[in-house]
Amino acid sequence: MDKLTIIGSEEWCGFETLGIPAIKARVDSGAKTSSIQATNIKVFIKGAQEWVKFEVNPIQDNRSIAINCEAKMIDRRTIKSSSGIAEERYVIRVPVSLGDQTFDVELTLANRDTMEFRMLLGREALNNRYIVNPAENCMVKDFTDAEITKKYATYFKEKTGLKIAILASNPELYSNKRLMEAGEMRGHEMVFLNVEHAYMKLDAYSPEIRYRGGNILNEFDAIIPRIKPAVTFYACALIRQFDNLGVYCLNSAEAITQSRDKLFASQLFSKNDIHIPITGFAKSPMDTKDLIKMVNGAPLIIKLLESTQGKGVVLAETNKAAESVINAFKSVQTNILVQEFIKEANGQDIRCFVVNGKVIASMQRQAEKGEFRANIHQGGKASIVKITLEEKKLAIKAAKVLNLAVAGVDIIRSNKGPLLLEVNSSPGLEGIENATGKDIANSMIMAIENKLKVRT
Repeated sequence: MDKLTIIGSEEWCGFETLGIPAIKARVDSGAKTSSIQATNIKVFIKGAQEWVKFEVNPIQDNRSIAINCEAKMIDRRTIKSSSGIAEERYVIRVPVSLGDQTFDVELTLANRDTMEFRMLLGREALNNRYIVNPAENCMVKDFTDAEITKKYATYFKEKTGLKIAILASNPELYSNKRLMEAGEMRGHEMVFLNVEHAYMKLDAYSPEIRYRGGNILNEFDAIIPRIKPAVTFYACALIRQFDNLGVYCLNSAEAITQSRDKLFASQLFSKNDIHIPITGFAKSPMDTKDLIKMVNGAPLIIKLLESTQGKGVVLAETNKAAESVINAFKSVQTNILVQEFIKEANGQDIRCFVVNGKVIASMQRQAEKGEFRANIHQGGKASIVKITLEEKKLAIKAAKVLNLAVAGVDIIRSNKGPLLLEVNSSPGLEGIENATGKDIANSMIMAIENKLKVRT
């Protein structure tokens, strides 16, 4: 015991063979195996053995630094996360340096973006080497921010001259932070613009967009709109103004407006031979009974025309309940859609993320027990899924019909084949990046580079 080194609950580790000079680990004797953050994991054959390629973002809350690693795979294991979800992970064995000591450690490769630390040091690595003092941190070695910046200096890219703005409402949202990081990682100047702090001057000679304090916004090359429903009208006016000033907008105001109007979008889908659940729309309460019958009766879905993220969506389990809810909405002059309920979907749907006419990632969402909507915001569970060619074509066509360069396309599997549920013009990145391990924010920045013919 006297020969064991005392370490804290947090320690800096290094992996020379992986090219990682420093990564802070959570020391957890309750976990058996150590783990490191990894994305874009790919298995390949080298010398008749299985190896893995992967990317590590060693600094927490900073994906602008990405280190490409590869190592021999020694195992595949089913690991249960702290949330109780079991998943198969690849296992590698590499030398780790902790202070003056270097020894081999087994690491599982896992997406730890939502975790507090990029690495976890488990008890297998601690046995016969260390004693943990949970009240202390970085007892072996600590680094200042300046020292970490110096260690990773070669990974910082020079600016290319592109200036890109995220037009949204909350800079702390995962999606907005990821896009800022991804743009900076590719060498661009990224700026967050709050929709409600911008205003415009309409003039034939000198049109302008200004920002709180009177600053004129006239130097942007591109805008990434991330628009919440409450500010759709005003935000789209700003997007049109940016477009008039010659700024490229990743999604146009027209495309966003069409996607937010579920009735108009449904009409466009029907016109373009895109199959959706049978949908009804009526004004008078006198037509309610036939409206219900038209969509094959209860159970059925009732949704507000401008609902997003599963909000404003109701399941009516009987015809009587459906009639009451529909008439209640009509009595307060609220426009709704009535849609057939796809029972065989069992609370599952598929989110396809489309960028510039390609499905770059897909996940399956499963609703909580007793729920019918699988939205992540409402407790739905996400997992990676392999979609069919028919589903891929459906997602691409739906985004194209609405003229969206970036879209989250929701599909449901039915006995009649895949059906389109809806298309989101400001799809969230957190659920699908965590489920698939893919760097979607990077793909969105690359879409802007391709459009503006800029190379980094």
